[in-house]
Amino acid sequence: MSEFLPVFFLCAMGLALLVYVILDGFDLGIGILLPFADEHEKNIMVASIGPFWDANETWIVFGVGILLVAFPQAHGIVLEALYIPVTVMLFGLILRGVAFDFRVKAGDDRRALWNTAFFLGSLVASMAQGWMLGSYVTGLQPSGMNLAFSALIALTLPALYVMLGGAWLMIKTEDELFEKSVLWTRRAWLPMGVGLLLVSIATPLVSEQIAERWFTLPSAIGLLPIPLSCTIAFFGIGWLLRRPDILRAGYAVIVFSALAVICVMAALGLAYSIFPDIVLGRMTLYEAAAATGSLQFVFWGVAVTLPLIGGYSIYVYRVFSGKATELSYE
Repeated sequence: MSEFLPVFFLCAMGLALLVYVILDGFDLGIGILLPFADEHEKNIMVASIGPFWDANETWIVFGVGILLVAFPQAHGIVLEALYIPVTVMLFGLILRGVAFDFRVKAGDDRRALWNTAFFLGSLVASMAQGWMLGSYVTGLQPSGMNLAFSALIALTLPALYVMLGGAWLMIKTEDELFEKSVLWTRRAWLPMGVGLLLVSIATPLVSEQIAERWFTLPSAIGLLPIPLSCTIAFFGIGWLLRRPDILRAGYAVIVFSALAVICVMAALGLAYSIFPDIVLGRMTLYEAAAATGSLQFVFWGVAVTLPLIGGYSIYVYRVFSGKATELSYE
């Protein structure tokens, strides 16, 4: 039991953060795309994420909460090393939340200001999350190469979020905004691919442990499904984006699903690369875990809360399925 519980909490935390990246990723991506739409389209874009806003952000709260209660020592190390980017991310998320409401309530004369705030909050939060991911992969060590790697992921992650946002808009919108969404997603496709390729090349260069796990036999053969599935998904997305007639027929969800596959495969690759460490090269999950009695107590809370949050999210997405209409606060 003492060995099972840390693994359970690590899986639950990883799942929560993965779901957050996919779901709140399209929220952030739509915020980044906002300046490229006209005023009527902006209202529909914001409306397309309105019902899902809180449900999406619940996942990051849940994931960080597990880190705090199940791995308190790792929580201290991670938050100490990432204090500045975490603060920047929270600033961006708060700015987005305020702008979401104020862009309508403040009146037409101030709407452009709050639209800009929504865009900036989305971009800042996305880049901060990319920086944190890069720092985590490099073991939270502030060397020159590691900082360059963090900056690379900070530039790459917004491109993925733009792809997710564009794919979501293709699912939720029609007519001219649909056509623009296809164009935006197509333009972000190559930058995202180049970014992911550079990250894939740089990751083993900045971590000897990751390089050893990925490029030694027989592990290298067993891990082939991860890069192969990502490659197939990436080029499949590119093929679909050049065939808008297929997307109009209701198959835009395939683009979103393929992006989700890339996220899942990347998460599995990261998990394999660092396990059983929770802070690469510094602390294993067993060293970081709270006392067994504490984990047993918290286990039931997580075991109940996780399916409840998942069920609530599924319910919200089912209730508000279909095409988005212009946002109203009446």
